[in-house]
Amino acid sequence: MPNPTAAMLVIGDEILSGRTRDANMFHLAGQLTKAGIDLREVRVVSDDREAIVGAVRSLCTVHDHVFTSGGIGPTHDDITADCIAAAFGKAIDVREDAREILERHYQKTGIEMNAARLRMARIPDDAHLIENPVSSAPGFTLENVHVMAGVPSVFQAMVESLLPTLIGGAPLVSETLRIERGEGDIAGPLGTLAAEYPTLSMGSYPFQLKSGKYGSNVVVRGSDADLVRVAIERLAASFPK
Repeated sequence: MPNPTAAMLVIGDEILSGRTRDANMFHLAGQLTKAGIDLREVRVVSDDREAIVGAVRSLCTVHDHVFTSGGIGPTHDDITADCIAAAFGKAIDVREDAREILERHYQKTGIEMNAARLRMARIPDDAHLIENPVSSAPGFTLENVHVMAGVPSVFQAMVESLLPTLIGGAPLVSETLRIERGEGDIAGPLGTLAAEYPTLSMGSYPFQLKSGKYGSNVVVRGSDADLVRVAIERLAASFPK
């Protein structure tokens, strides 16, 4: 049975402008690989209602899971929660369980629970909260869309809270073979091998040596560790050192 599939939607003008480098996709991809959930697509959209709603509606019909990051904070441009509600035709308002979580946190830290912070307790109807052990403001899951913060430390904590609740498949394993030959030499044998092992994913990632010559790291991925090992060994035999 194939593994569940996933997409990630990264939300924020700061990512598209180059002011902020996204670290969340790298982290999520690694965690999903361990959980046996195949990340198939990543999109980055601006803080624009139509763009977010359209992307959510498109991705959630194609993949088993959609993970979002960004746009659930207290400022005016944090519109992700409203957009997710709109994408599924749900109402959204301050929810008591989310409010209580925030009130306990701010009472403990001595910070005022003002109107801006209360915005982070606005949750769409029928959504389930995702625990946030770092800053308390919860994320949420609605249908198959998991909505999380953009701050990497918070995003990572939410992923850790969420993943045990999801059903995964067989964790993917990968092995890398360094071949100090150009991709033009590698392409033929690699293509033949890929055709013989359709359940494995094979990719070639070139590099340049100090001498000016080219080489490539060939990565073989799959859920069957023994099959991955056999494929690597066969490829290595084609390019003896």
